[in-house]
Amino acid sequence: MIRIDAHDPDGVREVVEILKGGGVVCYPTDTAYGLGVDLTNVDGVRRLFELKGRDAAKPILLLVDSVEMTATVGIPSPEFESIAGKFWPGPLTLVIPARPTLPDRISAGTGTVGVRWPKAQLPLTLLAALGQPVTATSANRSGLPIARTVDEAIDQLGDSLDAVVDAGTLTGSATSTVLDLTTDPPQILRNGQVRYSDLAGFLGGRLVDKPTSDN
Repeated sequence: MIRIDAHDPDGVREVVEILKGGGVVCYPTDTAYGLGVDLTNVDGVRRLFELKGRDAAKPILLLVDSVEMTATVGIPSPEFESIAGKFWPGPLTLVIPARPTLPDRISAGTGTVGVRWPKAQLPLTLLAALGQPVTATSANRSGLPIARTVDEAIDQLGDSLDAVVDAGTLTGSATSTVLDLTTDPPQILRNGQVRYSDLAGFLGGRLVDKPTSDN
């Protein structure tokens, strides 16, 4: 396993080569440490699911750096473009119809894909260098706490990671809001940093909140 300093100017180039070779990289996003693989590399995607112990029925989040990049994996609607124009870049994941060319393992057969445009510079630099969306599912075993440091990720995932990009301890909220735009009206699937009130106000009240679980 290679350890890369997030401030190393040659680090991103090294990460891109690892991803293209089917490697799995732990890297910092603007919410938590995530796991990156090349979404077109079958072996890399398979290893991602195995590492996390992730249910194959759960789709994988993708990071993008533009609406144009989004259109390579999903089918943006005018409503999507309006919401993205208001809240992106930022901690809002938007679920839209997936393109037929998107690998089934990424969409988990749902026909949809979740995409987010981050604010953090490192993933944006990585996206520009890679030239395509990158996976960003959280760097932890499924069901365990998210990782705020690379050492926490290593404790859970072990030496199976090909590289870790160390940006120190990530602070602040680690949860993005997830908004499903494939339903009418749109529905919040997970509450996070972007508030229901902000989204409802923008959508003129045309929004369904995530149901409160009964305890």
